[in-house]
Amino acid sequence: MKFIPNLLIILLLSLFGSASALAAKLAIVIDDFGYRQHNEEQIIALSPNITIAVLPHSPNATKIATLAHSRGNDVIIHLPMAPLGKQPLEVNTLFPSMDEQQISKIITGAVSRVPYAVGVNNHMGSLMTGDAIGMQRVMKILANYPFFFLDSKTIGRTQVKQAAKIYNIPVITRDIFLDDQQIDSAIARQFDLAVNLARKNGMAIAIGHPHPQTVNVLKSKLATLPADIQLVKARHLAFSATQPSSIDHPSSAPLPNHPLPVHQQPVESKVTLEIIFEKYRQRWQQVIAIYQGEVQKPEAPKSKAHK
Repeated sequence: MKFIPNLLIILLLSLFGSASALAAKLAIVIDDFGYRQHNEEQIIALSPNITIAVLPHSPNATKIATLAHSRGNDVIIHLPMAPLGKQPLEVNTLFPSMDEQQISKIITGAVSRVPYAVGVNNHMGSLMTGDAIGMQRVMKILANYPFFFLDSKTIGRTQVKQAAKIYNIPVITRDIFLDDQQIDSAIARQFDLAVNLARKNGMAIAIGHPHPQTVNVLKSKLATLPADIQLVKARHLAFSATQPSSIDHPSSAPLPNHPLPVHQQPVESKVTLEIIFEKYRQRWQQVIAIYQGEVQKPEAPKSKAHK
């Protein structure tokens, strides 16, 4: 019977492991890092599973990227791209009219200003991401780095996936904007919408910004995150086999400078607490059955040679 405690531990660990595998995945990405250090540090402190998107020409870009990395957060480059409207633009915003050399120079500079980056997403970009040729030029340069691309989807007719597929770059797509309205109650509703979408599809990606209201809502919501929802880094969704509506994986062989990580198992969709508890019940019945079998097993008679 000495092995029973060890067996119990193994089975209980596998039980909790199955719950984690079944949990729906929620990725939260916070854009526009590099300008509001106080708010940004509060977000970093909330969870290492929040992904941080840093504007390369913001005054604190290198500092905040380094801090986020040191705390375990993934850092991605929040790459400025031209919008359709006439909004104030970041330095070195990408335009469809730029040639490959200009785009290469801008991306190389962004990589140098945002250390520890593991991916890229677009800052604005309704004009740029809707242009097939422009995005092909961007993806050609990004293929030199082991990055994924998160499409913030600021326009419906985005060309991101089609362009990325040519260069074998994994793409994930934003599902929810958390804070279009900078009101606590509105942000909370959007967070709940992201949770429900994750339950329905097995995963969801929400993008927010370092507004005080967003910080407040995230503090509250992450402290009470439902048991059937797992907060994950966006990178884990990009390099996992997941729902086709939010992620696209090229099927061609990887480029030499862009090796693809080992794919994980698909995420179980439509996960509920009832499913998780049923798994608990089944595993616990296995534990009890094994334990009862051992305690009822008669002790073998001792041989005289061992007296």
